[in-house]
Amino acid sequence: MILWGPPGTGKTTLAGLVASGGNAEFVSLSAVLAGIKDIRAVVEQARALRGTRDTVLFLDEVHRFNKSQQDTFLPYVEDGTLIFVGATTENPSFEVNNALLSRARVYVLKSLQAADLDRLLERALRDSERGLGALNLQIDPQARELLLNAADGDARRLLNLLETAADLADPAGTDAVGSSARRLDLDTTRAVIGSTYVRFDKGGENFYDQISALHKSVRGSDPDASLYWLCRMLAGGCDPLYIARRALRMASEDIGNADPRALTLALEACAVYERLGSPEGELAIAQAIVFMACAAKSNAVYTAYKAASADAGALGSLEVPLHLRNAPTKLMKEIGYGKGYRYAHDEPDAYAAGERYFPDDMPDRRYYNPAPRGLEIKIGEALEARRARDRGKPAPRDS
Repeated sequence: MILWGPPGTGKTTLAGLVASGGNAEFVSLSAVLAGIKDIRAVVEQARALRGTRDTVLFLDEVHRFNKSQQDTFLPYVEDGTLIFVGATTENPSFEVNNALLSRARVYVLKSLQAADLDRLLERALRDSERGLGALNLQIDPQARELLLNAADGDARRLLNLLETAADLADPAGTDAVGSSARRLDLDTTRAVIGSTYVRFDKGGENFYDQISALHKSVRGSDPDASLYWLCRMLAGGCDPLYIARRALRMASEDIGNADPRALTLALEACAVYERLGSPEGELAIAQAIVFMACAAKSNAVYTAYKAASADAGALGSLEVPLHLRNAPTKLMKEIGYGKGYRYAHDEPDAYAAGERYFPDDMPDRRYYNPAPRGLEIKIGEALEARRARDRGKPAPRDS
């Protein structure tokens, strides 16, 4: 099986429970430190035990193994030498080989909720053998809430913060039965936690999930959600220039000519951040994001570009029509380069009605269909008026 989920959600613990429940030998390795030599040693150990006891091999951070290393497991999983349990914080669809993935069931683990973390915290406070029960630690309600929020769904982080905070807690005299006690207040807890922590893996799936949420919030015209995801990414340590570059893409893909100011504002936000840095430059990015979320939306240019790209790749190297070719030499003019070209500025309204600009062997295409929003309403009206003129006046070819 593959256990996929954020840090601190119990992947290692679950693997140990699987082995314990099946009365199996439990071997734990980390793909960060282990290699093929370590895997072979586990295989030999499993073979020696086979027939009397199963062996569960738990490989943490399985996505850190390359393809050849992951392939090492296949024959031993196939023949039952090993019961394989892998753990990863990355999407196994992208990070685990298909051959291994097809032989495993994927279980998705979610971040722990505040109520789950609160139960864990209470258990740690009462447990005198493995927890902090011997300290008789009393936590102020606000400090407790801050600890739960700072854990961000990660049980391991919660316990680490609690342990550090307990060491710094002030003596609180004795409790009702005369035992010495400690008190953890809000100020001490804040000092332990430091800056706000939110989960954000700069190279992992969580990164792309959040930039996707930002992009879709802008596309959905929700400035408030757009600002939230922007701030989530910034709080997690994302490079503001990366977000600014993505904003340029949003401006072209989702707003386009419905409001061309979006692209200009996004480009200026990049320049402002490069000139001022943080935190002043981040405000310019926020301004661009809010403007784009509120702007009229159109993906007409994006759709047209994709369709034109598909034709450009599929139709091959069609010749440029002679009348559209430049004729800088006498020979080129003699063989027909530029013959019959109509200079648009010499035509009424600077438009050569009926003129054709596609290759001769290619049928007419209409890629760009302006959206009925923003400036593209006017663009669509202008294009339709020109097409009406085209229908009434064929292009001459004798000059």
